[in-house]
Amino acid sequence: MKHSSITRLAAALPAAGLLLLAGCASGPQPLYYWGEYQPALYGHFTKEQGAQEQIAALEAGLEKARAKSLAVPPGYHAHLGILYAGSEQPDQMLRHFEAEKTLYPESAAYMDFLMRKARQPE
Repeated sequence: MKHSSITRLAAALPAAGLLLLAGCASGPQPLYYWGEYQPALYGHFTKEQGAQEQIAALEAGLEKARAKSLAVPPGYHAHLGILYAGSEQPDQMLRHFEAEKTLYPESAAYMDFLMRKARQPE
């Protein structure tokens, strides 16, 4: 009796191992859709990309993220808002700053600071 239980167990182990490996093969899904965010950020600081080029890339990334039902990373909307501020598009700037605050409440103090600065006359 014990021998047949051991034999069944030994026969089941390879199948269980294959199932375990198949489950791991897909790997974890990314938490955020990064798209062109990192290259755009790099281009911003190195001045290799113009503001309009970055805006276009980041807006396209937002559409792709929505299509895949993925969130964009913290800072994505804030960076877009800053780009829109530099392009003198205050409505778009405010929209993205508010989106950043909504998605990442820990950014509220900084987003509020940026919005106050944008409202101050130069």
